[in-house]
Amino acid sequence: YTADGFMEYYLNRCVFNSSDLKDIEYIFSMYYNKLEYARFSSSLGKYVGYTEFGVKNAERWNNDPSELTQWRAEKERYCKRSV
Repeated sequence: YTADGFMEYYLNRCVFNSSDLKDIEYIFSMYYNKLEYARFSSSLGKYVGYTEFGVKNAERWNNDPSELTQWRAEKERYCKRSV
């Protein structure tokens, strides 16, 4: 999405340290205007904010059990098929 020349985008990625699922990290990053403002990391099992906006949203998302359950399952769904 672009407005006034700024762009928001999301990036899903898997970091493979081996082909064993327990050694794979799933990362979902959120960017605005080329700056990562928040990310979900399967290694941490929660969101981390990198800007004031990101920290505020990470706190909200981390307090929602259904949100965390959904993203914790993404590692298996998104990364396992790539092994």
